[in-house]
Amino acid sequence: MIAALGPRVMRFNRRMDRVANRGLERAHPILLRVAASFWAVVRPLLRWLFLGLAVVEATLRRLGGGATRAATALAGVLTPRRGIGLTITAAGALLIVSQFMDYHGVQIGEQVELLDGVQSAPPPTVDIQPAGSAHAYVLVGVGAIVIALGLTMIARGGRAGRLAALGAIVAGTASLAVILLVDLPSGLDVGVLSTRFEGASAVLEKGFAAELAAAGGVVLGGVLYYARPCLIRISLSGRAASARRRRPRRRASSRGRVARSA
Repeated sequence: MIAALGPRVMRFNRRMDRVANRGLERAHPILLRVAASFWAVVRPLLRWLFLGLAVVEATLRRLGGGATRAATALAGVLTPRRGIGLTITAAGALLIVSQFMDYHGVQIGEQVELLDGVQSAPPPTVDIQPAGSAHAYVLVGVGAIVIALGLTMIARGGRAGRLAALGAIVAGTASLAVILLVDLPSGLDVGVLSTRFEGASAVLEKGFAAELAAAGGVVLGGVLYYARPCLIRISLSGRAASARRRRPRRRASSRGRVARSA
């Protein structure tokens, strides 16, 4: 019985092959037209896509080259010594500005949580005072001295720069002492309002944080100057010569080798 099925299976396979071949022959022109139409639509899109990528690449290359040249030029102008001097100058200016900012206040009452997690209105703040009032604005003069020391570091190095850095360390340390020993206790003192209002508490405002950050920046700048990053000289011509020495040399030709061996 199995032997009788063999010829029938073979005839069925040949019949299906002929049907499939006729179907492929009929579908082949249609597939070619569909592929041609699809390529006609996609080809311009791909062309513009790759043109856009080329433009982006060229733009990035130009920007990278410009950024490299700008960084190289800036490294020759903004040296570590000048950078530290500029930082100390900015810290001195912030120290002066912070003396006229509010640093102390007294809150009357407390903010409480009501039903459903709703917070009450913040308590009123009275007796607001600027930072300079606690020490008769002494740090204004110190800030002016710090600015002069920072400008000295920017303009000159060597012995004058080291003396200016030492002066910045002394001025910053003195400012920190005044802030922590005078301003902090005075800022946390409620004063006579504690007898007039129940629940009065002293708070420190932004002026205290500003003067503390400025004094810390002055000390840090002076210490960094003495850490001697300012003595590192940037030689652009030396860098270029070193890069040329690291370039791989071309191999000598066979004639050159023969001439040298002779």
